[in-house]
Amino acid sequence: MPSARGRSVAKENVRPKINIPIKIFNRWEPTTEVKDPGLRMYINTDPVVLPRSAGRLRNPFHKSKAHIAERLALHLLVPGHSGKKHKITSGPLGGAYYNALKVVERAFEIIEKKDGRSPVEVLVRAIENGSPREEIITYQMGSIVAREAVITAPQRRVDKTLRFLAQGTYRKSHNSKVKAAEALAGELIAASNGKECYAVKEKERIEREASGAR
Repeated sequence: MPSARGRSVAKENVRPKINIPIKIFNRWEPTTEVKDPGLRMYINTDPVVLPRSAGRLRNPFHKSKAHIAERLALHLLVPGHSGKKHKITSGPLGGAYYNALKVVERAFEIIEKKDGRSPVEVLVRAIENGSPREEIITYQMGSIVAREAVITAPQRRVDKTLRFLAQGTYRKSHNSKVKAAEALAGELIAASNGKECYAVKEKERIEREASGAR
């Protein structure tokens, strides 16, 4: 059996456990409630210091497991295009993920100063308010092209809203004196409050077209 001195030495070598809360960018609390039940499984706000998976999430529905701030930064790299022509450019952020992540972090700082709420909460509310619930599909019946309103899948709702937020950011900041972080913060605050912004206008346009095609 170990001696009393050996037991005391073993106790001294045991390090006490320190519970340090994990915060996004080491600054903001990540926990926030997703109020929309349809999006609850597709918006990840788990504790993470740096939202970067680096392509490790290679499984079905891997996008849902990536942090929502990471998905927003990835959409800033390639915001997509509106209409038939490529009117939106990624500019200097193309391929530079850490630059896009810095834009998101600076936008979170602006949101905290202007709005006072948690930036993660503002981002989640912006996605909930800017995600379309219906959209239109087109199909051909003989020589006629028909349109029909369908329910948008939850994953697609999140993706389209993030794309709208990225496009609205570049519409305000491209060839303008407005910085990308300021434009993104303005888009997120307006969308989280349900006020007029590019994401909310696009959602209303899509749902209005779907309503007319019922």
